[in-house]
Amino acid sequence: MSDSPASAYIHIPFCRRRCFYCDFPISVLGNQGRGETSGTVGRYVDWVGDEMAATPKLNEHPLKTVFFGGGTPSLLSVLQVETLLDRLNRRFGLASDAEISMEMDPGTFDLDHLRGYLSAGINRISLGVQALDDAILERCGRYHRVADVYRSIDWLHDVAMPNWSLDLISGLPHQTMADWETGLAKAVALQPHHLSIYDLTVEPQTVFAKRYQPGDAPLPTDEQTATMYRLAQGFLTAQGYAHYEVSNYAQPGHPCQHNLTYWRNQPYYGFGLGATSYTQHQRVSRPRTLTTYGQWVKAFQAGGGIHAEPATPPMEQLLDRLMLGLRLQEGIGGDEVRSLCTPTTWATLHETLKPHVSRGFVVVEGDTWATLQRLRLSDPEGFLFSNVVLSDCFRAIEDLNES
Repeated sequence: MSDSPASAYIHIPFCRRRCFYCDFPISVLGNQGRGETSGTVGRYVDWVGDEMAATPKLNEHPLKTVFFGGGTPSLLSVLQVETLLDRLNRRFGLASDAEISMEMDPGTFDLDHLRGYLSAGINRISLGVQALDDAILERCGRYHRVADVYRSIDWLHDVAMPNWSLDLISGLPHQTMADWETGLAKAVALQPHHLSIYDLTVEPQTVFAKRYQPGDAPLPTDEQTATMYRLAQGFLTAQGYAHYEVSNYAQPGHPCQHNLTYWRNQPYYGFGLGATSYTQHQRVSRPRTLTTYGQWVKAFQAGGGIHAEPATPPMEQLLDRLMLGLRLQEGIGGDEVRSLCTPTTWATLHETLKPHVSRGFVVVEGDTWATLQRLRLSDPEGFLFSNVVLSDCFRAIEDLNES
């Protein structure tokens, strides 16, 4: 695997409000306005540009993917998006055919903004729909409503957006199997190139965590959410979407190339509040508040763009590769697994996975473990029980490391 980064993530932390399930590093703007009128957003864009300028150029070739995540990047002005892409290009280079994605929320942009983003270089949109039911959206604390979704998608079709994705969440409060089935059918009827299907996780310190206990009504039970997962997998694959990752489905030729960088554990730059980068075998996380991030950027500039964090130890590299690579339907190549293992670790991993192979959760391609060509999880059952498989692997390898 090359150590040359080919991707960059840019975190835009601003939102109109915080959704009830959200624990991402964000800054709530309320109704202060968009990036055109907010001095806070303007200062933040300057900080991110300064971080880019201070970051050593490690890539051998122009970047192939860029992802504006959040938060709500569609609260940026077109000029601010152009500015960040220009600074990124001047520092690291952007390939002429680079996939440049932006997360957008319905109700936070109009047709003129969309045209401007497209002109600036955005060629892939990830639309944060989450549900196609106003009552569910209200219970989640979402800013938009279903009418905003349909209006936004009409605009995507108007500008002939070449690649766009739609997000949905399963396992929400009061969400029934009928709600989920109806939502999936409505989503597919909109003909997105890509769908991301996430199961609700009740994170500590969120509004949902104060209101609900996982597995207790009005949240669906674990068995019901598993059924929702199987239903989505069966329905979407029947509609021609490839289930290429635990939570992601794509029409032919439309997997998210940027996210494949993460799941294949390849190096990438990260910029902005709360962002993580992975370069030179170092994972570096930025502070999660505006004030501390601004201070961090100044110190980073003063320090000559050097990160003090140590390289990821070999054992952690193996655990990272298993955790990320087994999310993909393609799994991990046998040679790569071997390259990350000592003989003892290789044998321990084999013994740990045996019962999961017997249950049909894990697939060993290549006849035997000794001739392993590829290691992957089955779909959908292996994906459903991926946390069990990975927990067993982590425990066995960490115990080995401590002995």
